Amino acid sequence: MLTAVTGINWGDEGKGRVVDLLSDHADYVVRYQGGNNAGHTVVTDKGKFVLNLLPSGILHPEVVCVLGNGMVIDPDHLRHEIEMMRYMNVKISPENLKISEKATVCMPFHVRQDVLEEERLSKTGEAFGSTKRGIAYAYGDKYMKKTLRMGDLLYLDSEVIKKRIAMIVESKNGQKPLSVEEVMDWCKGQAEFLKPYITDTGVLLEKAAAEGKDILFEAQLGALRDIDYGIYPYTSSSSTIAAYATIGAGIPKRKPERVVGVMKAYSTCVGEGPFAAEKAAGEDWNDKLRKAGNEFGAATGRPRRVGPFDAVASRYGLQCQNAGDIALTKLDVLSSFEKIPVITGYRVNGKLITDFPTNVLLDAAKPEVEMLDGWNCDISSCRNWNDLPENAKKYIERIEELIGHSIYLVSTGAKRDEYLLKE
Repeated sequence: MLTAVTGINWGDEGKGRVVDLLSDHADYVVRYQGGNNAGHTVVTDKGKFVLNLLPSGILHPEVVCVLGNGMVIDPDHLRHEIEMMRYMNVKISPENLKISEKATVCMPFHVRQDVLEEERLSKTGEAFGSTKRGIAYAYGDKYMKKTLRMGDLLYLDSEVIKKRIAMIVESKNGQKPLSVEEVMDWCKGQAEFLKPYITDTGVLLEKAAAEGKDILFEAQLGALRDIDYGIYPYTSSSSTIAAYATIGAGIPKRKPERVVGVMKAYSTCVGEGPFAAEKAAGEDWNDKLRKAGNEFGAATGRPRRVGPFDAVASRYGLQCQNAGDIALTKLDVLSSFEKIPVITGYRVNGKLITDFPTNVLLDAAKPEVEMLDGWNCDISSCRNWNDLPENAKKYIERIEELIGHSIYLVSTGAKRDEYLLKE
């Protein structure tokens, strides 16, 4: 079974939690896009793990984890993350971690470019809210053919690779001057550590798919940050949708057989760009929500912008992801609210709309809100649908009505076993 776990909204929906649960039955877990510009947080009985590049399946020692060709990989960050996980007693070796030879290398100068440009834009108030991790510049150079792929690190003595590095350095020397020797030394240091992990993961995964193995594709960010379908230009630089999963994983002849879409019981957003939900309930309500949900970015630590559940955005994200199953996360965060707003539509220039706009109309969108009763009690011990308070059930059922789709899994707390399957 080929299963993709994807975000319905702006990212930070709790995909890592869902991937961790589904990894119990997976043979392979594959990251297929993005880089270390976002993180997945997983809480187990061994502690809290924040993963930026490594798939969430790495917490399951019997699962083979793959960094796919659709990713951009910062080797410095990856090495640090591997060492940190080992420090936390997570097993990582070339046996359970494979890196696609076709994945793009995020070089130190990509990070430098990102930082300089974001600082320049911030002076005029036009910053995109970049994480300053070099992701956009690595993807840009991927398409301009001015960076390396992970497999190139295995052939640094080749004249072909030496010439490529010289060409890359020459193209970048409008910035702080680089030398070929400096870049080559950096590459050699990365190759020495990462060489055992780098392989043709497409061959590995195609063989696994042909044998009927269970492969889980883990997306980063959400539909509204997709480079084509998101709130451009305030998007990521990669394709976050499920349809790209097998392409970014290295098995383009295949397609996902199951898509699990993940969305929060409320709305969150890190970075810049239009976000109608934060206008819906006022900053006092938003601040209470942010603190209750500990809404700070896993990769950056930045406070997330928050607001009520947005049915308009969620319907659009669901359409982009074509998810057959929906997981609703962090319902427990709303347990202390007497009244809970839900966004049912937008009013743009006085006109009510129910379709999500991805153009300039989104900036003018004012949310239309419906108020629902809260449940005012702890739900972390609920393991069955009938254990939930009546108002919590009504809240979920109203969301189902608004998005036109049933929900199959509800998380009721942060711990690994704090969830229920909706019957």
